Amino acid sequence: MTATRALAAGVWRADPSRSTASFQVGNLGRKAHGTVPVTAGTVEIGTDGALLAVHGTLDLGAIDTGNAKRDKDLRKPGLLDLDRHPVMTFTATSARTGGTGWHVTGTLTARGTETELDGTVELSSLDGREAVLTATARLDRRTLGIRAPSFMIGKWVDVTVTAVVAQSA
Repeated sequence: MTATRALAAGVWRADPSRSTASFQVGNLGRKAHGTVPVTAGTVEIGTDGALLAVHGTLDLGAIDTGNAKRDKDLRKPGLLDLDRHPVMTFTATSARTGGTGWHVTGTLTARGTETELDGTVELSSLDGREAVLTATARLDRRTLGIRAPSFMIGKWVDVTVTAVVAQSA
């Protein structure tokens, strides 16, 4: 099944209560994992099956790595600066069909900074007017101005967003 043939034209909205964002990044020689709540998301499909728009919002202020000290440290201005910038957004600027989904390029905004981000959006399942989309991307944290020695925090942050979306009426 290809996404371009499966998703009907129109706007598909994420259900934040059933959608998740997770990440992993190197941390002192190990992998640190965490989750971030999805607060909003939309995908717009054209009549020809083309992906016309993608937009998503995450609540970085509620980041959870399973380590309270690490979560507190991430709030600091030199890291995610969460007291001033608790929200992360992504808006696609282009998309092309590939595999069971799309290769997407867009603008990621966090810490008051914008950076370009490339990733994929795959159609994981489809049940009538509801679908599960899985987006993956690899972010170079330095493009957001996060400066830390790479042995402390890895250069690459692998992000996965799993969104349950429903077609708007």
